[in-house]
Amino acid sequence: MATRKVTVTIPEELLDDIRAEAAERGLSAYVAEALRAQRDRDRLRELVDWLQEEHGPVTDDERADALAELDELDAEHGRRHDARKGHPGEAA
Repeated sequence: MATRKVTVTIPEELLDDIRAEAAERGLSAYVAEALRAQRDRDRLRELVDWLQEEHGPVTDDERADALAELDELDAEHGRRHDARKGHPGEAA
């Protein structure tokens, strides 16, 4: 895949955190992955907008269910992240 070098400005504290997270992958790979993920979220937002135009808005109950599921996914992500950082007691 062809690549192109660009210049971006990132807050110093965020950059320090990202470099620590990127570690072996490298900063460029980490940033490319983050940009792909944001692009995918943008496309999903477009899909949600279209679906709401076609089928009406999401109900409060549907939204609550979705948020609860996201909370569960976030918790699982946290457990896996802690396990990778050497906190196995927090991974259970």
